[in-house]
Amino acid sequence: MNPEIQNETEAVVETPSFESLGIIPQLLRAIDEMGFVTPMPIQAQVIPVILGHTENGEGRDVIGLAQTGTGKTAAFGLPLLQSVNLEKHEPQALILAPTRELCLQIASDLQDFSKYLKGISILPVYGGSSIGSQISALKRGVHVVVATPGRLIDLIERGAVRLARINTLVMDEADEMLSMGFQEDIERILEEVPDNHRTMLFSATMPESIARIARQYMHNAVEITIGHKNEGTANVRHIYYLVHAKDKYEALKRIVDFYPSIYGIIFCRTRQDTQEIASKLLADGYNADALHGDLSQQQRDFVMQKFRDRNLQLLVATDVAARGLDVDDLTHVINFGLPDDIEVYTHRSGRTGRAGKRGTSICIIHIKERRRLAEIEKVIGRKFEKGLVPTAERITEKQLFSLADRLEKVEVKEDEIQHFLEPIYKKLSWLSTEDLIKRIVSLEFNRMIEYYKDTADLDIPEESDRRRKRDSKYESRSGQSDREKTSHTAEAGFTRLHINLGKRDGLFPKQLIALMNCLVHHRIEMGRIDLLTNFSFFEVPERDARFVVKDMTGADWRGRPVIVSVADELPADGDKAGRKPKNARKFDTPKGFRSYKKGKK
Repeated sequence: MNPEIQNETEAVVETPSFESLGIIPQLLRAIDEMGFVTPMPIQAQVIPVILGHTENGEGRDVIGLAQTGTGKTAAFGLPLLQSVNLEKHEPQALILAPTRELCLQIASDLQDFSKYLKGISILPVYGGSSIGSQISALKRGVHVVVATPGRLIDLIERGAVRLARINTLVMDEADEMLSMGFQEDIERILEEVPDNHRTMLFSATMPESIARIARQYMHNAVEITIGHKNEGTANVRHIYYLVHAKDKYEALKRIVDFYPSIYGIIFCRTRQDTQEIASKLLADGYNADALHGDLSQQQRDFVMQKFRDRNLQLLVATDVAARGLDVDDLTHVINFGLPDDIEVYTHRSGRTGRAGKRGTSICIIHIKERRRLAEIEKVIGRKFEKGLVPTAERITEKQLFSLADRLEKVEVKEDEIQHFLEPIYKKLSWLSTEDLIKRIVSLEFNRMIEYYKDTADLDIPEESDRRRKRDSKYESRSGQSDREKTSHTAEAGFTRLHINLGKRDGLFPKQLIALMNCLVHHRIEMGRIDLLTNFSFFEVPERDARFVVKDMTGADWRGRPVIVSVADELPADGDKAGRKPKNARKFDTPKGFRSYKKGKK
């Protein structure tokens, strides 16, 4: 960081008012009508510096580090509007934003703030809209230009905009602009603005690329940090769910069902994943749509408008498509795929938990992503909570209470429904209150109860949890005789299976579990295991027993054919012998376990 950049303290001794910060009455009136009561921390510290009301504050460049949703637009927008000379109809302030959506959002906020500044002109310029109308507006004269870098350079090269009178340059979401490859464009724009302009740079994180821009283009800058650099917002709860890769979509559906009022973004790594997940959700009856780079601008605008109007509950998006989106009141961000760039996670999670509200950032990961999650924890300075994928019982209970809550709070329009009620009363008069409630619940939930019936647990226990559970399970059985193990009856809901391998064959719990996981085509819950010298018993859920018998029988274990059968169907000697099947599946290597099916690797 440039030695000239100085840090301002984050502490604010007492809560100031916007008036005490030096905001003029016209702006105060507008923000009061918008419901602004007291300045947010970033506003309380940045505004006095920009207005020159702090010691040595006037004319200084500013670096503001704060999460998305902490009030940055008002922090730079209010003093910027206050400094505009309305008598000069030429661009005096330039705000750069990484995306069209953020560009429009900033311009909209500035127009709201400046409602009582007569004659002020604010123009958003961005790709995907008529460049001719933007050129016409520039010719009429504007005071503030809010632009995406690509479209602004296009206007500069056409001679449609002159930046020679710019006295304030703001780069919002600067880290996102640089990560999207706009560094050369920014440097090209900086060549057009006068040397004596003031630069304000706002970012959620402080990567080296931002520090380099600060060193090269900013002078006498004051750095104002809300929280800690690269830290996630304190209002966001971070949870991860550990499942097999093949179960990630199933886990996603259960999590969404568990939060009936969810309003969030599901982030995927690729366009293909985004479209695939959105299509699956739509086919399964969820209120979702996709946002990615293959969509036209018109399609993106349509999807985003539906999402902002809450006609969409879930937006499935790539990082590039979702950059710069400014949507309020998101309850959840779900990371279906972890980002390649760890700092991107900060942007994702920062889209919820805004303006003092609580939010939740969820990561659905598989075993190979566990290390990357630990790296993210280091960057954001927060530990993730281990979540358990909701069971059918928990989901149904949550949905039932949500239904009861909606029934309790629904607005009853007496006058409009009165003439419909009498025939309905007659139709349902034979039902008691209890019967009526049962039928309402059944109407809403029969499909869900049937859908989740007999579904399996999706969670993968952590290694420490597995070890602890395994140790306690087998320690409790120590001292049992072989006769006791052989005569044991399966637990309710489980089938007891026999395998013709035992301790003499080098079969122990770890090996048996690995053998079953590699040979059986879907995840099976393992129950009790009883190991004997020449053979063993183990228990699996009744519904899975036939798959286990079929998939495991015929494998080759160290030259011996594997035979699995239901324990109750065994002959009196308790063991079975058999010839080695042709093309037996080999399951033995010096370095670990591998399965070969019918001679194919």
